[in-house]
Amino acid sequence: MEQIFKNIGIIEFDSHFDTDEKCFAYLADEKWKDGFACRKCGHTNYCKGKKPHSRRCTKCKTEESATANTIFHKCKFPIKEAFKITYLVCHTPDISSYKISEMINLRQMTCWKFKKKIMECIDSRGDINVLEKEGLKKSLTL
Repeated sequence: MEQIFKNIGIIEFDSHFDTDEKCFAYLADEKWKDGFACRKCGHTNYCKGKKPHSRRCTKCKTEESATANTIFHKCKFPIKEAFKITYLVCHTPDISSYKISEMINLRQMTCWKFKKKIMECIDSRGDINVLEKEGLKKSLTL
């Protein structure tokens, strides 16, 4: 992800991820690019879930969202803002949460907590691969 963000400018990033819909679609495509496997029973057949870009196991009926088991899981603010924070932190790791707050118009503490989550993920893996959390080993690519 670091290499991708180094090669993409903020304007191009904003055009790729300007809506929550585009962010969820991208996340779902990337998460399940190697195929779906239910986290509960391992079954590989699925149907559309109730929420956009979620998948429901046809065997045990467990539904999994595109954000489940990623750093975007249970994010309380719009995912396009979370993607933007991720871009900013990956592109400029020393950016302050105050600056992020100013740019995105979110509370500074919200930005600080999400930046901390991203940095912990980076530190725990030794690279910038923001989707790696709790065993999920996928990376964002454009």
